[in-house]
Amino acid sequence: MSPDDRRAAIVAATRAVMARNGIAGTTVRDVAAELGTSSGLIHHYSASLDELLAEAFEQVAREDLERVRRAFAGVDDAIGRLRVFFDVYARDDDQGIQTWLDAWSEAARRPALQRISRRLNEEWQALLASIIGQGVADGSMVCDDVDAVSWRILSLLDGLALQVVAHGDVISLGEADAWSRAGAERELGLPSGALSLALAR
Repeated sequence: MSPDDRRAAIVAATRAVMARNGIAGTTVRDVAAELGTSSGLIHHYSASLDELLAEAFEQVAREDLERVRRAFAGVDDAIGRLRVFFDVYARDDDQGIQTWLDAWSEAARRPALQRISRRLNEEWQALLASIIGQGVADGSMVCDDVDAVSWRILSLLDGLALQVVAHGDVISLGEADAWSRAGAERELGLPSGALSLALAR
C-alpha cells in the first residue's frame, strides 16, 4: 500500500471499531486487530489515538452534512430546503446519531475531537442559518435573530435525537421528527404542517 492508502485503511478500520465499541471504547490495539496488523504501524501513521479518532469522526460527520447538501439539488425555495433538511436529518440511522453523541461525550477529554465536533456543529448551524436567512429575505419566514433561531432548532433536533437513541421506547423517531418540525414552524412563523415530509423515505 502507498502511505495514503495505508492511512485511509487505518481510518476506515477506526470507523469500524468506533461503530462497534463507541469512541470511548476504541483503542489502538482494536484498530490494529481490525486491520490485522501491529499497534506500532498505527502509531507510525498517526500522531495519537485522539487525532485518529477525530479524523474518523470527521469523515462520518461530514458524510452526513454532504448528504443534506446533495438533497438540496433542484430545491430552490427556503421552505422546501428546510423540509429537506428535516427529512434527511430524521432518517432512521441510529449509528450516525450515536457517533455524534459519543463525540460530544468525549470532547471534553479529547481536544482534537472537541475541535472537530465544534467546527462541524458550527457548519450545521451555518447551513440551517443560510436557509432561514433566505426565508426571512424572501418573506416566507419570520424571525428577529437568524443565528439564535438556528441554534435553537438545531439543539431541539439534537436533544430529541439523543432521546430517541437512549430511550427509543419512550420517544419514537416519528414523534421526535414531528415535534422538531412543529417547533421550527413556531419559531419561524410558519403555518402548522408547512414543514411536513418533503422526500419519500
